[in-house]
Amino acid sequence: MTGRGGPDLVELGPVEQLRAGRMPRRLVQLYAGLWLYGVSLALMVRSELGLAPWDVLHSGLARYFPLSLGEVLIVTSFVVLLLWIPLREVPGLGTISNALVVGVAADATLAVLDAPDALWVRIALVVSGVALNGLATALYIGSQLGRGPRDGLMTGLHRRTGRSLRLVRTSLEVAVVLLGLALGGVLGLGTVLYALAIGPLTQALLPSCTVALLPRRTEA
Repeated sequence: MTGRGGPDLVELGPVEQLRAGRMPRRLVQLYAGLWLYGVSLALMVRSELGLAPWDVLHSGLARYFPLSLGEVLIVTSFVVLLLWIPLREVPGLGTISNALVVGVAADATLAVLDAPDALWVRIALVVSGVALNGLATALYIGSQLGRGPRDGLMTGLHRRTGRSLRLVRTSLEVAVVLLGLALGGVLGLGTVLYALAIGPLTQALLPSCTVALLPRRTEA
C-alpha cells in the first residue's frame, strides 16, 4: 500500500510488471528516478559532509580499486544481486536498470560538479542531495518495475528470517557503514540527515509518484 492519496504498490513478478500497462509513463518515471538518484549521490559526495549508508561502503571500496565511485556502485549492485539467489528473489527490469543507471548518473554528475569551498554551499548540496534522493526513490519505486538490488536484499532477508523490515534495514545499514568506515569511507552529518529524513520523505512522496496499474486478469 502507498498510503492515503495514491494508488497501491502491487507485488508482481517480472513478466507481470511488463504486462501491467502504462509502460511509457512507467519507463520514463523509472529512468528519471534512477538518474536523479545518481545525481543525488553526487551532490552528497561533493558536499563532503557525509554519504548515505551504502555509499559510505562504496566510497571506502573506491579507495582500493582502480574504479570510479559509480563503477564501484555498479559492481557492488551485481554482487548484491548474487545474494538474491539463496533468498529466491527475482529481479525485474527496474532491478537491472538500477544496478546500471545510478552509477552512470553519479559519475556523469561528478564529472561536471566541483566541490565548493563555502560551507553554506556544501550544506545546501547535502540537503538538496537528501531531498532529491527521497524524490528519486519515490519515482523509481512508484514505477512498479522492480526493486533495486539493495531493497530486494532487505525484503528478501525480511521474508526468509521473519524479522521486521525496520530491524533488517537497520542491521544492513549499520553493517555496511561499519565496513565502509573500516575501508576509509566517508561518514558525516549528511549520513545522519539521510538516515533520519529518507524514510519520511519517501513515504510522503510515494503516493503521488505511484503509477496505478491495470487490474489483474482473473481466470474464468
